[in-house]
Amino acid sequence: MGDRSLRLSRRNLLIGGASAIAAGSTAAVVNAVAPFVLPETPRFDVNHSYWSLALPPPNPPPTHDLRADVIVIGGGFTGLSAAYYVRQALPKAEVVVLEAARCGNGASARNGAMLLTSTEDTYLEPDGDPLLRRRLYALTCDNIDRIRALSVATGVDCELDQRGAVQVAYDEADAQRMPATAARLRAAGLPIEPWTATEVARALGTHAYRAGLYDPNSGQVHPGKMVVLWKQAAERAGARIYEHAAVTAVQEGPRIRLALAGGTTASAPIVILATNAYSSKLGYLRSAVAPIVNHVAITRPLTAEELAAAGWIRRIPFNDSRTNVVYAGLTRDHRLHIGGGIEQYEFNDGLSRPDDHGRGVAFLRRELTRLYPAVAAVPFERTWYGFVDMSLDGSSSVGRTGHHGNLLYAIGFSGQGVNWTSVLGRVLGDVTAERDSQWAWLPYLARRLPYIPNEPFRWLGAEGGIRVISTRT
Repeated sequence: MGDRSLRLSRRNLLIGGASAIAAGSTAAVVNAVAPFVLPETPRFDVNHSYWSLALPPPNPPPTHDLRADVIVIGGGFTGLSAAYYVRQALPKAEVVVLEAARCGNGASARNGAMLLTSTEDTYLEPDGDPLLRRRLYALTCDNIDRIRALSVATGVDCELDQRGAVQVAYDEADAQRMPATAARLRAAGLPIEPWTATEVARALGTHAYRAGLYDPNSGQVHPGKMVVLWKQAAERAGARIYEHAAVTAVQEGPRIRLALAGGTTASAPIVILATNAYSSKLGYLRSAVAPIVNHVAITRPLTAEELAAAGWIRRIPFNDSRTNVVYAGLTRDHRLHIGGGIEQYEFNDGLSRPDDHGRGVAFLRRELTRLYPAVAAVPFERTWYGFVDMSLDGSSSVGRTGHHGNLLYAIGFSGQGVNWTSVLGRVLGDVTAERDSQWAWLPYLARRLPYIPNEPFRWLGAEGGIRVISTRT
């Protein structure tokens, strides 16, 4: 899709321009020594999102040294689903999950709740191999079915509603391209429908958009409740989960030894890094992704009168076609949530509260007013921010790393991880069990993500790219 290609080329400006800066001889030396001169400080700020109110009570940290067959670092969607699938593949394996704060403290319970098909780099993108597009689409549709089945099996209602999702055209150029894009996607075997301005307004209630692409198999969830689902699934499968158990050091070897913040240790022959935007804090995958800040806000429940005035009766979530994408949805109890817009990168992969969260929230208020003027006066009940593990090309990677090849990882969800994380959790389960040959067709298996340089070049590139994007959207 034309607008999609533009999004990707603009995203490359976030950090890609820095690669040229880092290419000079002096710059190359600075780039090489930066991780040692500027070590990253692990920080795990508390999740204050609306979704976090539904997170499960945290388990206690370990009080003694742990030995296991597989240790998963990270208690979000990736880590919990990986633990579940490892136990499915290896039912006799001793599996331990170590979460630095509480399960769902990171992006898993800070996102926009959209449960999308495909992957960030292929979503509504007609270019490329049609067979691969169909397989990825079918794989992610199947994963939604798996989540629904787990919901029934665990008795955890994660509020999965599969009414579809819409990408709406932000400007006239995007609107003009969408019918042809839909035709190409349908020719490739994907059931994407082109929507006119009238159809968009009828479904979403807003008259701000001229066209849309409707995917009938996408949907939305309550992210906090989906953390509950995956935690229960992992524990029922036999995994042991410890929270407030931050890993402070990794000592590689045939048996990997982990130092924990509480003074205890943990060791296993296989360790899975399910740490996404936090991965570089452990010294891994620093050049693969950069954590980009997103802002989100949610209202109190809309009254029946307010909901009727907004006209968003069908509760179909949507995102627009901008690079600084804006996305929105309605919860089952009719809270309107909106996110995206202003992006920010904190120097040296900072993961603390961003300086401009207030500016991000103000932008979201203006967007809400533009889209739904009838409810413009409804206050935000809660606002928050989260970190997207953004790769340069929007693609992800899953595989092995480390000197002994026994550190496994999945990374680079790039803002579309609510569904895709547990797909790669399943892949991690098979890689752990040495059954990864069945995923040989998957282009993200052992994929080398485009290189992101170290500081100060990544900050210079990110800041420059974000400024350029801000002037164009």
